[in-house]
Amino acid sequence: MQTAECLEQIAPYLFATIDRKRDDLEAQGIDVISLGIGDPDRPTPDHIVEAMAKAIRDPKNHQYPDYAGSPAFRVAAAKYMKTRFGVDVDPDREVLALIGSKEGIAHLHTAFVNPGDYVLAPSIGYPVYSIGATLQNANTYFMPMKEETGFLADFDHIPAEVLEKAKIMFLGYPNNPTGAIAPVEYFDKAIAFCKEHDILLAHDNAYSDLSYDGYVAPSILERTGARDVAIEFFSCSKPYNMTGWRIAFAVGNETAVQALGKVKNNLDSGQFTAIQEAAIAALTGPQDCVAEMCALYAKRRDSLVDALHAIGVECEAPKATIYVWAKVPEGYTSESFAAALLEKAHVIVTPGSGYGPDGEGFIRMSLTTPDESLLEAVNRMKSAM
Repeated sequence: MQTAECLEQIAPYLFATIDRKRDDLEAQGIDVISLGIGDPDRPTPDHIVEAMAKAIRDPKNHQYPDYAGSPAFRVAAAKYMKTRFGVDVDPDREVLALIGSKEGIAHLHTAFVNPGDYVLAPSIGYPVYSIGATLQNANTYFMPMKEETGFLADFDHIPAEVLEKAKIMFLGYPNNPTGAIAPVEYFDKAIAFCKEHDILLAHDNAYSDLSYDGYVAPSILERTGARDVAIEFFSCSKPYNMTGWRIAFAVGNETAVQALGKVKNNLDSGQFTAIQEAAIAALTGPQDCVAEMCALYAKRRDSLVDALHAIGVECEAPKATIYVWAKVPEGYTSESFAAALLEKAHVIVTPGSGYGPDGEGFIRMSLTTPDESLLEAVNRMKSAM
């Protein structure tokens, strides 16, 4: 049996590998603290769970769901965009329900990328941006991201031969994994660039509601001309502690949304309607739970950053996301430092190199771990170093 050639170009998925290492150690009776995956440790808020409990008992929700999402969910997503960002979108033509934003991002390649084409991806970013291209037998051009320029992906120096075949540019700010934020002028520049070169601009905005120190993350659709070239991805996973529920949505350019919807119609199904009902409660209900999570993560961020500085690890306090992006000590690579921490301290961190070529020399640590475990992890790191 011979698998597709494109699979040979894909390394094991980063987070699946981390899970296996954790499971192997725990099977040996070793206490492992994971700062690797951004999976919230707090439960989904009660009002969302209660909405799900009610919806799951309704027989009308036991049938096949709408591929594009229920009309009620799409209206709720549109209301969220209006309330949160002041952006008007048509729930019928410019909103699409997703089974998690990962699914939507992956399927976007199928909708727009042909074999031999190029996808423009940040050189530090969510792995699916480039993996989706590989599965289409397409190419990825990694736009450089450097600390000295605030980890803003540089699209000023893309070779002409790449631009001729480029179909999608992926950006994501607030950024996973670096925690970087982008000024609105950067979005304006990206919009103008994609218009000039007839490229779809895909903005991953999964962390827009998790921000600190007075910073409020924008939607790219707030910017003039964005609707002409941009599709934006939002997720209920992180702000509402709904990672396991797998519910998200895409909004923006009608052609892009409808093309993505056509792929979904043919390759997968809609999300269970009861889960959509719970997401409606999340998007349109009280947002106190989000503010509480932001306060909790800000406290954890400060504790972790202070503790890392105390043991000589360089890092900045991010204004958004649930991650701290830190430099590895001299003499280590990202992977060797992560391996050393796992072996000697039984602490899991994510090597920056797993996010792209410019991630080398960094590690990502998640704030989705109870306070006492965060500090215990740093104490273990101190002893190991």
